[in-house]
Amino acid sequence: MNEFLSEEIPFNDIPHDESLAVKICKGFRPKILEDTPKFLKDLIIKCWDDKIENRPTIDELYQLLKKWNDDIKGNKDNEICSQIKECDEIREKKFKNKSNEEKPESHPQAIYTNRILNFKNLTELLN
Repeated sequence: MNEFLSEEIPFNDIPHDESLAVKICKGFRPKILEDTPKFLKDLIIKCWDDKIENRPTIDELYQLLKKWNDDIKGNKDNEICSQIKECDEIREKKFKNKSNEEKPESHPQAIYTNRILNFKNLTELLN
């Protein structure tokens, strides 16, 4: 969800190596852009929680997304619609400026294909 909203690939500017794996295990997460609506930012953070029991289940996600959808359809004068409108205005301004910018190049060691990562001492590094 964050990648879609930010239009940025996570960790594209750093090597995908053992150091990144350790950082992620210790709570390092991609940046959430300021213009992300608060209700979505809160959900992203909840989904990224270190403890699986704190993350929403698929049923909880379904109910939450359904509620938001119903809120948006039923009443255009609510907090969710207000956040979306505010963020859309910010994004529209950014989009006009962004069309002239070049996309940053990914780090040569930022690899986005499936591969086996064999970090034998990851547990030791985490402790």
